[in-house]
Amino acid sequence: MDEPIVVVDANEEQCRELCTMLEEWHYRATPMHSLRDLETYIQATACRAVILDLDTVPVDNRVLRKLKRIDQSLCIMVLSSRPFHPELEEAMSSHIYACLNKPVDEEELGYWLKSLF
Repeated sequence: MDEPIVVVDANEEQCRELCTMLEEWHYRATPMHSLRDLETYIQATACRAVILDLDTVPVDNRVLRKLKRIDQSLCIMVLSSRPFHPELEEAMSSHIYACLNKPVDEEELGYWLKSLF
């Protein structure tokens, strides 16, 4: 895949594991450990998808709206160990492509990526 998938996870080990899994599936994965450089990266590349770990990276509706404004076709997937995120109600309905439980179910992630690409 030419278009990278950005994995944003403040836990470096978790981030590396997910990136390794994606690369084994022949996706190009780019690890990031904060949101600081994400906007610039999305603008500078043909990034097609972002996987955000909601447990380790502070994300709110404003952040997700801003990312979608940069690129309307950007696919945002989130990971979380919590089943409910009332603070992201708006984003869940309009900006987030998929919300996956942690630990990541490989088959479920594979399904969502195949449907995207």
